[in-house]
Amino acid sequence: MSRIQKTFERLQAAGRQALIPFITAGDPHPGITVELMHALVKGGADVIELGVPFSDPAADGPVIQRAAERALAHKVSLRQVIGMVAEFRKTNADTPVVLMGYANPVEAMGYPEFSAVAAQAGVDGVLTVDLPPEEAEERVAILKQHGIDPIFLLAPTTPPSRLAAVERLAGGYVYYVSLKGVTGAATLDVGSVASRLAELRQHVSLPIGVGFGIRDAESARAIAAVADAIIIGSRLVQEVEQGEAGLANRLTDFLSGVRAAMDTARA
Repeated sequence: MSRIQKTFERLQAAGRQALIPFITAGDPHPGITVELMHALVKGGADVIELGVPFSDPAADGPVIQRAAERALAHKVSLRQVIGMVAEFRKTNADTPVVLMGYANPVEAMGYPEFSAVAAQAGVDGVLTVDLPPEEAEERVAILKQHGIDPIFLLAPTTPPSRLAAVERLAGGYVYYVSLKGVTGAATLDVGSVASRLAELRQHVSLPIGVGFGIRDAESARAIAAVADAIIIGSRLVQEVEQGEAGLANRLTDFLSGVRAAMDTARA
């Protein structure tokens, strides 16, 4: 059983939802990333999504695009990101880590080598934004051979045929994009999300996390009432953008407030 599956089963038994924060590896510089990962855990993170910086993002809004640019200015590579996970694992053997990014860096490294090195470092899952399930079968097989969960995106526009492919291939959890657009958008229709999740659960048996548009404790509480996990990224990256002074504590404090709000969602 993977770390991700164990985490969701533990939370489900306790009647709680997973809190999954996102930060970009290497932002604002490579030396601080592991410290920030530990700060997220201190704030209540159940799973960490660690962004692999990429020069040509498609789904990321301006906030996360700027984070990737700052990281790439330090020449942060996929191998370095994997090394950050290995460093994190020296003192945290329990919190699942998912690498989130785009296909090119992994393709350049090669899936067999990437999967072996990532698994050795302690990576638990991989979410490749621009890899559709229809083209993923061979790549997923390699990931699963190394015990890495392939995470897939679902959207308001995902057709039933793609749902079937995701159900067959995915592991860990699925990431539901709550709205049409890019990360950091402010509009969030909780009623529409709840309705769509009910439909998705007829086709997908894995836990469903909701991201895009969750910016504060109140929006997290609202979505936690209907989702299995809350995924929050742009708001945290904005904290990074405000400067390094007190950054780890600011992330911990912000996330603690989100966690507290989530824990009241189904009380």
